[in-house]
Amino acid sequence: MGKVWFVGAGPGDPELITVKGRRLLEGAGAVLYAGSLVDQAATRYAPAGCVIRDSKDMTLEEITAWLIDQAGRHATIVRLQTGDPTLYGALIEMVQPLDAAGVEIGVVPGVSSAMAAAAAATESLTLPEVTQTVILTRIAGRTPMPEGESLHELAQHHCTLCLFLSITLLHKVMEELLAAGWSADAPVVVVHKTSWPGEEKIIRGTLADIRDKCRAEKVTSQAMIIVSPVLGARQWPELKRSKLYDAGFTHRFRKGVNTAQ
Repeated sequence: MGKVWFVGAGPGDPELITVKGRRLLEGAGAVLYAGSLVDQAATRYAPAGCVIRDSKDMTLEEITAWLIDQAGRHATIVRLQTGDPTLYGALIEMVQPLDAAGVEIGVVPGVSSAMAAAAAATESLTLPEVTQTVILTRIAGRTPMPEGESLHELAQHHCTLCLFLSITLLHKVMEELLAAGWSADAPVVVVHKTSWPGEEKIIRGTLADIRDKCRAEKVTSQAMIIVSPVLGARQWPELKRSKLYDAGFTHRFRKGVNTAQ
């Protein structure tokens, strides 16, 4: 039996796949990729003769059956997933049947759309003495949220929120954040198809107007929503700087210098 690798393809740009992920693709005998989310260009690294299949029309059972079948034919099989396989990737649901079939598996992390969206917008998700916490979550839709994890509850921390799978429920996002005490003028960044060549859109606004701006840009899918008290810090006249690079801060690689006059 061959080994099935769950590889994070990153957010869309095929060059954002990890070196290890690309190496596995280059040696794969079979590749199953999420065509509804992963740009087909990501399969450019697969060798000639590789069996390549798009999974967008497949059920979970069909996906795992295909992977098990290919594991009986090839040494290396790649399940290419969007972003990082451990975030909203149905990873465990696919791994369990492979475990039961005795198929060895491996997981290669990928660049999450949360980090890629922040990079595209030149935003930091954390800032000293403003917020040091990032919550990766979603709003409840057809998939309910566990007890204690409603957006209203999480938003009360007033830290950085990266919202996956929520763009079609943006009106609910606005309602929940306003109810949690965020102001209507709180900054929001929505990044559509982060890093996809020629398709990426960066939309900036506030809780009050971001929905209308997204509608105007016809953004209704594949978008990361970032709400954070540090958005726009690039234009702030003053920042609380990191202690790590402060001349007066001592750590094991450098002794601090008293700069007081």
